[in-house]
Amino acid sequence: MSDQKETKNSKGKSLIIAYFLWLVGGVAGLHHYYLGRDLHGFLWLCTLGGYFGFGWLRDVFHINEYVAEANEDQNYLKKIKEIVKKNKKPPFSTIRFTGMVLLAYYWSSLFHIAIPNDELAGINWKWLYLLSPFFCALGVWAVGNVGLQKGGMKTPVIAAYLTFPLQLFMDESTAFTLMVLAAAYAFDTYEKEWRPKTKSDRNCLRRIMILGAAYLLFCSMWASYFYFNAKITDQDGEEIPVREAFYHFIKSPVWKDLKNSLIETWNYAQQHGWMETWRQVVEMSDPYGENNAYKVLGLTSMASQSEINSKCRTLSVRYHPDKVKNEDEKTTAQEKFYEVQQACEILSSNRVKRRRKNKRSDQDGEL
Repeated sequence: MSDQKETKNSKGKSLIIAYFLWLVGGVAGLHHYYLGRDLHGFLWLCTLGGYFGFGWLRDVFHINEYVAEANEDQNYLKKIKEIVKKNKKPPFSTIRFTGMVLLAYYWSSLFHIAIPNDELAGINWKWLYLLSPFFCALGVWAVGNVGLQKGGMKTPVIAAYLTFPLQLFMDESTAFTLMVLAAAYAFDTYEKEWRPKTKSDRNCLRRIMILGAAYLLFCSMWASYFYFNAKITDQDGEEIPVREAFYHFIKSPVWKDLKNSLIETWNYAQQHGWMETWRQVVEMSDPYGENNAYKVLGLTSMASQSEINSKCRTLSVRYHPDKVKNEDEKTTAQEKFYEVQQACEILSSNRVKRRRKNKRSDQDGEL
């Protein structure tokens, strides 16, 4: 008997690990994957934590339940049985219904914009728009099958295709919204039901293959959009395809300089270690603003304090707004005056901090 109990506990999911994964990778759904909630985790991965972290924050209040469900906790199962007994079908949930609507709109819109606008290989691919209702219903189904409830796709697909032709008679965005709402309503009214029992552990390889295929499909739609349809607008208002802009960027001197800098940083790290490399990066980023302050004053870092004070007085007089009579130049002079004042303040403050630090070091040395 004790051996059976020990085996069961060894398969249990840890609440501490679940919270840790929620903290470090919850936006990507790591805690859901750990608890065997693969569909939930995939949705979090697609929507950056349930639409930019909203679902991720909400999870912190429900992780206890998720862990209890994964461990088939008897008290939790008893509670669920009482809920099922009182409700013939899962009650309406505003959050779940909103999630169905949002994901259906997201996936169907993503599929819509991923279809090439121009002919590809001599074929016009716009006929694929007819599959938009299917992806709408798929989004509804995905949210509707998370957790303790489940449902099929039959009525959401029918509802989506019945309302899809409304785009011929009204504004496209309005018709699209009606299609999404109809699919979500159809699932919530006719499809949803309680999941009969907790899901048993599936083969790890099979889980990885299913998740990999789903994420590959999701990423391929984004890739298709950026490659075939996405455009950026230049300063003249002309649209440039993203693929062409990216190609020209990797051929530009800016990318070559950046690439050389990254290569040099990598080589430096291999020779001196990553901690020393990080120290150099922090120093080069001018965290105290000294380098920029010297540049504003037209001095080098070797300048003495007297030279700094002299330069500050000279530039403050030169750019003082009261000294400028031309109204057109007064604004520029005022900005430059404030910039000089800030530079002088930074250098003065940093010198005082450095002097105090050196003084404390000398006192520690004497002790």
